[in-house]
Amino acid sequence: MIVLGLTGSIGMGKSTTAEMFADLGCPVHSADAAVHRLYTGAAAPLIEARFPGTVRSGVVDRGMLGTRVLGDPAALRDLEAIVHPLVRAEEVRFLAEAREAGARLAVLDIPLLFETGGELRVDRTLVVSAPPEVQRARVLARPGMTPERFEAILKQQMPDDEKRRRADFVVETGDGLAGARRQVETILAGLTGDENKAGTRI
Repeated sequence: MIVLGLTGSIGMGKSTTAEMFADLGCPVHSADAAVHRLYTGAAAPLIEARFPGTVRSGVVDRGMLGTRVLGDPAALRDLEAIVHPLVRAEEVRFLAEAREAGARLAVLDIPLLFETGGELRVDRTLVVSAPPEVQRARVLARPGMTPERFEAILKQQMPDDEKRRRADFVVETGDGLAGARRQVETILAGLTGDENKAGTRI
C-alpha cells in the first residue's frame, strides 16, 4: 500500500482536495478532524492542565487556545507535544485498517507535513497550492479572520514555494474544482498503476 502525505498552507484547498481522493475510493485520514475529536476527548484535560481556562464543559475552546499560542513559540511547542502523539496514534490505527482492507493507496491529510518531518512517515508527498492573491482572498473571507491573524498563521507555516519544491506532486486549485479534480485523478491513476483509467474509482 502506498501512503500519500497531502498538505498545503491555509486557504490552498487542502481539505477539498483530500475529499476528492475520498470520493475516488481512497481511505483518507484528516489530522484536522482528528484534532477536533481529541479536543472533545483525550486531549482536553491535558490542554487544560497546560493552558488553564481554555477548556469549557470538557471541550477545548479553539479560539481561546489560538490566542494563547499564536505568536508564542514555546507555548506552541507545548501544545504540539500534547496533540501530535495522539494524532499519530490515530494515524497508525488508520493505516493498519486500510492495509487490512486491501487499499492500494491511503492518504494522510497533514497540515504541517513538512514542518513536522511528516514526510518521513509517507511514501509520496502532495502539496495543494494556489496563487497568493487567491489564498489571501479565501482566508480573509472566513468568519473571524483578520489580516493580522492570517499573517501570524503564515509565519508558522513553511512558504508555499518551498513546499512545492519538496513535494512529489502539486495540485493547483486556483482555477477551480474541475481542474483540481482532473489533477487528482491523474495522480491517483499513476500511483495505483491505472494510467489508462483516470477518472475511475479504485
